[in-house]
Amino acid sequence: MSAAEAIQSGPAVPIIRVEGITKEYQVGSEQVRALRGVDLTIERNEYVSVMGPSGSGKSTFMNVIGCLDVPTAGRYWLNGQAVETLGEDALARIRNREIGFVFQSFNLLPRATALENVQLPLVYAGVPRPERKERAARMLERVGLGERMDHRPNELSGGQRQRVAIARALVTEPALLLADEPTGALDTRTGEEIMALFGELQAQGQTVMLVTHEPDIALQAHRQVFLRDGKIERDERRIG
Repeated sequence: MSAAEAIQSGPAVPIIRVEGITKEYQVGSEQVRALRGVDLTIERNEYVSVMGPSGSGKSTFMNVIGCLDVPTAGRYWLNGQAVETLGEDALARIRNREIGFVFQSFNLLPRATALENVQLPLVYAGVPRPERKERAARMLERVGLGERMDHRPNELSGGQRQRVAIARALVTEPALLLADEPTGALDTRTGEEIMALFGELQAQGQTVMLVTHEPDIALQAHRQVFLRDGKIERDERRIG
């Protein structure tokens, strides 16, 4: 079910619901508890930032939410589907269908055009070429790059490359847009433009979860979740 379909059907289920999520790693002879019983619900169309100091567990939490890692214990429902016990193949399908990823380093193919980069998730999903080209073009138009479709990453500015990455993240119509330090490689003005784009996308109905260490970036979300020592220390909503 796409995000748009889910919005229109039946009682709304949360995009994210986690209960008692823990994650432990073995580092040499030491057992590290990166997450210690995290409970969190994110509703459809929320705009949430996740913050925390180094070692707080925010990167581990992002990996669990993004189905890039599995929890040691606890339950996780993504768009109504329990995912914590799924195998790698099923998790890969979930990642492709339900989650759009935006990373600090853009992760674009250097020899591919913007249009080709945006089409990639649709290639993996088996979408026919004419349809994926049309959908990718539509997404590039949506992020303001309709005139840059044939440009390769080295022909684009940092902000334009991040817009390509955002278009790629949106092309499968995911339930969740998950952004990891999306302005970290950008100058201040360009970062502000990208954050304005996230705000526009949320206003259009997209659920956005932003992981950042920058307080001014986090405060642009409507809700701020603060992690410390693997637990949620504060969960605050912006007023106004």
